[in-house]
Amino acid sequence: MLATRVFALRRALALAGVVAVIAVVWFAVSLFQPFGGGEGHGRVVVRIPAGAGVSQIGSLLVRRGVVSSSFFFALRVGLAGDRSRLRAGYFVLHRGMGYGAALTLLLTEPGLPPSVALTIIPGRSRRQAQAQLHAAGVRGNYLRATLRSPLLDPAAYGAPAHVPTLEGFLWPDTYELRKPVKVSALVADQLERFRQEFAKVNFSYASAHGLTPYDVLKIASLVSEEAMLPGDLPRAAAVIYNRLRLGMRLGLDSTVAYATGNYGTLTERDLQSRSPYNTLVHHGLPPTPIDSPDMAAIQAAAHPAHTDALYFIDRVCGNGALRFTASYQQFLSWSRAWDRALALAALNHGSAEFCSGGRP
Repeated sequence: MLATRVFALRRALALAGVVAVIAVVWFAVSLFQPFGGGEGHGRVVVRIPAGAGVSQIGSLLVRRGVVSSSFFFALRVGLAGDRSRLRAGYFVLHRGMGYGAALTLLLTEPGLPPSVALTIIPGRSRRQAQAQLHAAGVRGNYLRATLRSPLLDPAAYGAPAHVPTLEGFLWPDTYELRKPVKVSALVADQLERFRQEFAKVNFSYASAHGLTPYDVLKIASLVSEEAMLPGDLPRAAAVIYNRLRLGMRLGLDSTVAYATGNYGTLTERDLQSRSPYNTLVHHGLPPTPIDSPDMAAIQAAAHPAHTDALYFIDRVCGNGALRFTASYQQFLSWSRAWDRALALAALNHGSAEFCSGGRP
């Protein structure tokens, strides 16, 4: 009987030993993952918050599918003695990683937050920029965000006390913005860039002609729309200066497009719009800029060319180049040539083959 008990005890101890060995092996395999748990697959951007502990980081990695156990991850960190080396920041990891592989990446230099580059094109109005941002999938109301801002006071640049929007002050450039993109962050960056860049401009010439920096900004927005080639910008600005000096209407289609929102072919009704922005029917500059000009347009508006030209028109087959003249009769002759070119282009179904691929 005693022998039977001793045998049973030995069997129990042996079984317990086997279980213990199995448990140790399972624990070691789970911890060190010799048969799997490699580099993982896919791409997961993980943000480690400042001050996060090892268990919190482990739980975050489990939720994102990076590792399978926060307990074993924390244990691996402890065995490696790397607790103090874990840092906050953004890390590019993978799904189904091994603890060691995940730890290796987390001990590298944290990266920048995921971002996207957005380009605001010079010569675009707030309305056009809103459409561009919407097409790019950016959420938020750009038109509302650019009505006013504590970051910039238009009156400091000679604008009236209560301008309706920040049109003209929204610097066009490429901005690297953190995802998800916030319209407020974009606007803040644009206004900051405007302050920096506009401060570089010398307004002495404009001031001598009775114009404020805000007037220069208006003129820059006009020439930005009217002239395509850099060399034409100062000459187009000179035409505006000359017309203002003589009390002539500016007569610019770009202001009609802004007034009506029609940036295509203007209709007769558009041209007769009573909007204060329509310089075909109202004298002087429009109430505000009509788009966001870049530095080239602003410098041209601040330092126009020395010319007596009062008119300009697209050069037929000139690939965007303008023709300038002080003669109204010459302008009318060029206008008739332009109308004939458009008619011929229409006969060619808009291809303008007579320009050998150029713009009519």
